[in-house]
Amino acid sequence: MTDLIKGFIDLFLHLDQHLSQIITDYGFWTYLILFLIIFVETGLVIMPFLPGDSLLFAAGTFAALGSLNLGLLILLLFIAAFLGDTLNYFIGNFIGPKVFSKDYRFLKKEHLVKTQQFYEKHGGKTIIFARFMPIIRTFAPFIAGVGTMNYKKFISYNIIGGILWVAGFTLLGYLFGNIPTVKKNFTLVIFGIILLSITPPLIEYLKSKFSKKTVA
Repeated sequence: MTDLIKGFIDLFLHLDQHLSQIITDYGFWTYLILFLIIFVETGLVIMPFLPGDSLLFAAGTFAALGSLNLGLLILLLFIAAFLGDTLNYFIGNFIGPKVFSKDYRFLKKEHLVKTQQFYEKHGGKTIIFARFMPIIRTFAPFIAGVGTMNYKKFISYNIIGGILWVAGFTLLGYLFGNIPTVKKNFTLVIFGIILLSITPPLIEYLKSKFSKKTVA
């Protein structure tokens, strides 16, 4: 378990080096590897820790260097994100509300409850907002399925959120990833992206924490 944790930390800290090695070793198959990572991160509720935002940014950076095709990259990763959320929705729909009644080994009830509260506050737009929030991104479509959100409505939010998320972060990497200062401090940039991503749910958490204290 310790080696696994160290491996994930190393993946996040040296994402640019790992992606460069993957492109060198696997060439065109890199698209499939990136597709699977995005699909699994958004499609399996037990895998919320995989890199999402930072991976898209790094992929865009390599697209600017000509190592990857920008248009193909965005198209494939959007499809991966769309299919991932769709799978997650149907898993949640299949399991149903009983998921809140007992603890599962690979599901943290705390994350489910927090996502449900966020969902109740923002409604269907949560599917769009959640794309930009680690952890919540993986749990939001699952909760939508558990809550039997209308599937047609879910699809529309899924498409909009997927396009904004994939195109947004990939283009950011494409436009800014190879600026000398950014390249020199790539690890710090990735940390910045992660920090920005977790800020909204952190603010929501602090608000709820302080509001409870005020009521008490």
